[in-house]
Amino acid sequence: MSVPMLLASGSEIRAQMLRNAGVVFDVQVARVDEDAIKASLLADGAPPRDIADALAEAKARKISDKTGAMVLGCDQVLDFQGQLLSKPKTPQDALDQLRSLRGQRHMLLSAAVIYDEGKPVWRHVGQVRLLMRDASDAYLEGYVARNWESVRDAVGAYKLEEEGVRLFTRIDGDYFNVLGMPLLEVLAYLTLRGVLES
Repeated sequence: MSVPMLLASGSEIRAQMLRNAGVVFDVQVARVDEDAIKASLLADGAPPRDIADALAEAKARKISDKTGAMVLGCDQVLDFQGQLLSKPKTPQDALDQLRSLRGQRHMLLSAAVIYDEGKPVWRHVGQVRLLMRDASDAYLEGYVARNWESVRDAVGAYKLEEEGVRLFTRIDGDYFNVLGMPLLEVLAYLTLRGVLES
């Protein structure tokens, strides 16, 4: 590959998606204060889509400032009736999130921003609409107990690639966005730039 590329994310699923697609890259995790960025943007009335984009950009910018390489930053947020849901902090928090989402629609927003030589050169926010089934309290309690170690790192307290798929009755949109990256759009840009063979 003529241009070195870095993934500014510690997410194993994002790295796996890129590897599976044949993208050559290294990982350099960006340490940014996500809570501070979210709080500032929420105080300014920013919509969830803009927050996802800003978080992805902050990660890409942080690594690009240090390396000058092409850097892909990603972030995902959950928009529930205009309210931003974050990763659950405790099992009770996860259960509360799932109880509020059950029987309702929500949206996952997966942002990707690419920096090159210290400047943003591409961005995209993919969205997926999901309808959660009206699961019983007993099922949700058991689900959190069985899956807490995995879902503690997932917005909405679920992972569709695992048992979380049983929570849903309908999903409209690109599955890669559910996993946390608008992969098809990222690959299209890398191909256009000549990073990937056309």
